[in-house]
Amino acid sequence: MSISFKDAFAGHDQMLMFRTSRASVLANNIANADTPNYKARDISFESMLATERERLVLAGNDDQHIHAESSFAADDGMLYRNPSQPSLDGNTVDMQREQAEFAQNSLQFDTSFLFLNRKISGMKKALAGGQ
Repeated sequence: MSISFKDAFAGHDQMLMFRTSRASVLANNIANADTPNYKARDISFESMLATERERLVLAGNDDQHIHAESSFAADDGMLYRNPSQPSLDGNTVDMQREQAEFAQNSLQFDTSFLFLNRKISGMKKALAGGQ
């Protein structure tokens, strides 16, 4: 019986990669808070999954089946953030919101890391015979 790491990690490894990517985007927003005409960006988990899958095509094995594709677009997964208070220089970064999003993302990263660590610890215990 082989161990499938994809099933064993239950998606926590992918969540860590997403949280790392989002931290990079949010840090970029914070770094460009004073750049004129900079547009704040963000990543949602759904858009990141959409870019990984690109376009899904429904399988059909009969000529009478309807050919259909999913609505997932093959873009970069980055979204523009709507400014809550527009600035005169065209910059859409709200520093307080970016810092709050960054802090929340950091906490969620730590939580995902904790879950992944516990999964690995459980696997190590199982391989060692419960010792």
